[in-house]
Amino acid sequence: MNHLSRETSPYLLQHAHNPVDWYAWKPEAFERARKEGKPILVSIGYSTCHWCHVMERESFENEAVAAFMNKHFINIKVDREERPDVDQIYMEACQVISGSGGWPLNCFLTPDGRPFYASTYFPPEPKYNRPSWSQVLQNINNAFLHKRETVEDQANRLMEILNGSDNKLLDLEIEHFSDQQGFDMQYQQEIYYKIRERFDRLEGGFGAAPKFPGTMTLNYLLKYYFFTKNEEAREHVLFSLDKMIQGGIYDQLGGGFARYTVDRAWLIPHFEKMLYDNALLVEVLSDAYKLTGKTLYRNAIDETLSYIAREMTHEEGGFYSAQDADSDGEEGKFYVWSKAEADQLLGADSEIFCAFYDITESGNWEGKNILRIQKSLTDFAESENIEVEKLESILSKGRKILFEARKKRIAPGLDDKVLLDWNALMCSAYANAYNATGNESYKEVAERNLNFIFQNFSQEVNNPAMFHTWKSGKAQYNAFLNDYAYLIKALLDVFTINGNFDLLEKAKTMADYVHEEFYDEKDQLYYFTGLVHKDIILRKKEIYDSSTPSGNSIMAENLFRLAVLFDEEKYRKTAHNMLNKMKGAMLTYPRSFAQWAQMALGETNIYEIAVTGGEANKLSKEILAKYIPGAVLMMSEEAIEDYPLLKGRYQADRTLIYLCRNYTCQRPVENVGALMKLL
Repeated sequence: MNHLSRETSPYLLQHAHNPVDWYAWKPEAFERARKEGKPILVSIGYSTCHWCHVMERESFENEAVAAFMNKHFINIKVDREERPDVDQIYMEACQVISGSGGWPLNCFLTPDGRPFYASTYFPPEPKYNRPSWSQVLQNINNAFLHKRETVEDQANRLMEILNGSDNKLLDLEIEHFSDQQGFDMQYQQEIYYKIRERFDRLEGGFGAAPKFPGTMTLNYLLKYYFFTKNEEAREHVLFSLDKMIQGGIYDQLGGGFARYTVDRAWLIPHFEKMLYDNALLVEVLSDAYKLTGKTLYRNAIDETLSYIAREMTHEEGGFYSAQDADSDGEEGKFYVWSKAEADQLLGADSEIFCAFYDITESGNWEGKNILRIQKSLTDFAESENIEVEKLESILSKGRKILFEARKKRIAPGLDDKVLLDWNALMCSAYANAYNATGNESYKEVAERNLNFIFQNFSQEVNNPAMFHTWKSGKAQYNAFLNDYAYLIKALLDVFTINGNFDLLEKAKTMADYVHEEFYDEKDQLYYFTGLVHKDIILRKKEIYDSSTPSGNSIMAENLFRLAVLFDEEKYRKTAHNMLNKMKGAMLTYPRSFAQWAQMALGETNIYEIAVTGGEANKLSKEILAKYIPGAVLMMSEEAIEDYPLLKGRYQADRTLIYLCRNYTCQRPVENVGALMKLL
């Protein structure tokens, strides 16, 4: 057993019994490397990474390979979800060296932590046009011992590139747009047209395979529709959501979405389920449900959050990170069915059930069947000459039978560490699901999760400093920008639904702390790591909206909201400067900066809504059930004079709704219908 046995990360613990003398990313590893003058191997992965498991079986469990690694290298294993800052630096080094990246990521460093070579998976024998892992180790060792000047030169050149890479997309010049033009509708229209070029009009979503949900881009399109009434934008969002919910990327029996599909038609998922994907999809589904009232979206919200509650929630209120694609050593085995299995379990109902969910003798994936829907309930009922109610009954009964049978199978592995940033995303998702559905339990879950976070992730009482990860009662690693940005957003989202001013004050305190700890005055953006992070070779800025929104784009949103809630010009100015920095990048690569683009769209479209009086909670709930992007709402059933939105607006005998926009306020109204007319 190696040094990883002292860790809590499920991914690191998977490697605790390897014959490789693995260290975690801790000072003792670097001290030993400097003392012995050895190169460092940093191997980075995560618990649901298929090829990480393959390389472990093939190489890291091999005694001879491990002996060579232990003799010539100091070996560090990193869970990329625990240390995204480490992954960020060395993944970029890999991309510079090889032109691509991925996991497992294997990076070789000088004893002081500078990278000089990096790549991804290597097989045990030369194949796939790749050398074997043993050959790589021997070549690196030989270079370090006998060509040290070359190694040092490579490390220095890589550091120069990494140090300058953050600035490539900042202040990107845009032809035919002036600095004074701002983010007007001509600018937004160009963003829309660029996104539109990638519409998959046959299967929904964007581009070809592999197919990711693209939730931030879908959110942008919904907001663009709201402000422009462009029906094409709206219809593509709804069409894409329909296709996903009906496809194999969605678990038709248990709810929840897989990370992506390998095909264009959303049929064949990479079966892992990530907390953040489901949080982001619940957010956009909630908005789509507010806009349409469509039962399909309500069901998907409820089924997905039922899955989260059932399989991804710690008993104290935190959310787990991920479920593996593999079970019993085989990808997708837990989720797929043969026709014979369905027939045996469903009996007389099998023919209808299998026809509806595309279960056939030959299968739709490697001889097995992934459940998917190819026709709507009404269309299928009509084609089979069966009443819709009877069809619904057969399908509901069949899903329960197969779900119970599936529970007896070996379940996919669970990564049960609790991450602050992903928990905050899911907390916000629960809050928005409450807005959309009115389900009080969703509000309670969001409030409980915030309590869990502050009880378990706070470094000190009454101090905004937080940890990043928690498991088995132990929190560790200083929180990153994403942790704070998503948590501030969650605090504001839950404050909006429950009116607890303590949450609002916490959000402000935390935003001020983040500004002191993370802000770069020169670039007018936030570093991913704070001043307290001392164990990395450089500080990077995360600006891309990739699988999750960048911490910077969410901070811009937070600052705009705080500017309204506290009437603080410093927040507004900081957020505006951040957006201006990204103006060219948004227009040039809108799908890579979709969260930024949403903020640019909303900067001049912020609705300030104050609700005061005895029925404030009731009316606020009605307002929040409407789709009003850019709304910043504050409510109180009592007279409150401490906040600008509420000051001087309470009347004891009336409940009033105040609407302001672009420095102009309307006369107060007394019902939500009148408010919607003003909007």
